[in-house]
Amino acid sequence: MLSNKFNNIILNNFDRKLLYLSKKCVWSLPKCAQLDTDYLCNPNNVHQIEENITNRKGVGNIKLVHDLKNKLQNIHPSDKLYESIRSELYSEMLKIPNKTHPAVAGYGNNPKIVKEIGQKKHHDVPPKEFQEIAKRLKLLRTDQLGNLSGNKSYYLLGEMAELEHALIRYVVSSLIKHKFDLISVPDILHRDIIEGCGMNTQGSRTQVYTLDPQSHGPDLCLSGTSEMALAGFLANKTLTSQELPLKLAAVSRCYRAETSNLLEERGIYRVHEFSKVEMFVASLPEESEQILEEIRQIQEDCFQSLGLHFQVLDMPPHELGAQAYRKYDIEAWLTGRQIYGEISSCSNCLDYQSRRLNIKFETKDGCGFVHTLNGTACAIPRLLIALMEEGQNRNGTITLPEVLHPFMGGKGVIAKQKSIPELKLVKNKK
Repeated sequence: MLSNKFNNIILNNFDRKLLYLSKKCVWSLPKCAQLDTDYLCNPNNVHQIEENITNRKGVGNIKLVHDLKNKLQNIHPSDKLYESIRSELYSEMLKIPNKTHPAVAGYGNNPKIVKEIGQKKHHDVPPKEFQEIAKRLKLLRTDQLGNLSGNKSYYLLGEMAELEHALIRYVVSSLIKHKFDLISVPDILHRDIIEGCGMNTQGSRTQVYTLDPQSHGPDLCLSGTSEMALAGFLANKTLTSQELPLKLAAVSRCYRAETSNLLEERGIYRVHEFSKVEMFVASLPEESEQILEEIRQIQEDCFQSLGLHFQVLDMPPHELGAQAYRKYDIEAWLTGRQIYGEISSCSNCLDYQSRRLNIKFETKDGCGFVHTLNGTACAIPRLLIALMEEGQNRNGTITLPEVLHPFMGGKGVIAKQKSIPELKLVKNKK
C-alpha cells in the first residue's frame, strides 16, 4: 500500500532529528506525522486536492508532491539525493490543507447564515461605543501604554476586571456541567506542537510569537490558544474507544502577533494578548460531525443566556485555515458600533491534527486516528465589548445579565469607579 510504503520512508527520514531534539527537551516530541498518503499520493485525487487548495486560498502544491513521489520511486536509497528528496516530499505533504466539508465547498467567498438568535435591543438614546463607555466609567486604560507594555495593550480596572473573572467562572461552571474536564495548561509550547495543530510559526505573516532562541532555547513559542496545549497533552497517546469522546477545557492567556488597521477592529477588539476559555474534544471519527453541532449548541446556549443578539455562520473554504474541515463562527451584534463582530468559533479538524501529533484510539478491530474539535467558550475582550454596549443605560451605568450576578458578588449594575487613580504620563529622560 502507498500509505505503508511512504509513511515508512518518512518516519525513517527523521530518526536522527527526533533523537537530537529529544535530548534538548524534557519531554518526548510527537512521532513523525503519519499522513494519509493513500489519499495524498493517489493520482485520481490530484484535481480535487488542487481545487481545494485554491478555494481555501492556502499554500500547498499537490503536483509537486506527486513529482517528488515519482522521483523518489526511481532513486535507489543509496543515492546521495535520496535523503533530500524524501525530506522535501514530507515537507510538501505537510503543507496540503485539510479536506473541506462538501456542504461548505460551494459557498464561494461568503459564509452561510445558519440562524439568528435574540433581538436587537432598543435604546432610548443613541448607544455609545465600548471605548467611550469604559473611559467614562474608568473601567479601562489603553492610552499611553507604549513605554509600559507596547502597542495593543490594555488594563481592565475595578468592576471590569471583576466582570472578566465572573465570565470565566460562569462559563467554566457551565462546561463542567457538560462533562468537560478542566486542565491548567502551559502558555509556552514547542514549535512542533503549534505546527502540528495547523498554525504556521515562521515567516512575515505568522501570528505566533517566537521566543529568542539565544536566551530561551530553540523552537519555543507563545501559545495563541489553549487548543494547542490541549492537543499537545494528548500527543503520542492511544485512547480506548470507551474514553471517547474525551472533552477537555482550559482557561489561558492567548498571545497573537496579529494587527489590524480596520476601523471596526479598534480598541480591544483585536489585541496581542487576552484571556480565553477553550473547549477541545477528541472523538471517534464517526461521531465528530455530531459533536461539532453539540459544541456549537453549548456556545449558543451560553451567549443566549447572556442576553446577546447574535448570528451563527457556516464559514466558506478560505476562512478555514489549514486545519479545519468545517468551522462555525458566532457574531454578536455590537450595539454601539452597529455591526456584527465575531465572538466565538468552533471547528472540526477530522484527523488533520491527530496524524501530526500521533493521537490514536484503539478498538477490538484495531487502531485509528481520533478526530479533534475545538471551540471558543469565552474570549474576554470581545465579549466585554458586546455586554457593555448591550447593557448600557440612559444614566451611563451598565446592567449585567442576571446569570452573572452570583459571580459578581450579587452586583447587577456597573457604575463609575471611584477608587481608580488617573493615569499620568511619565517621560523617561535619556
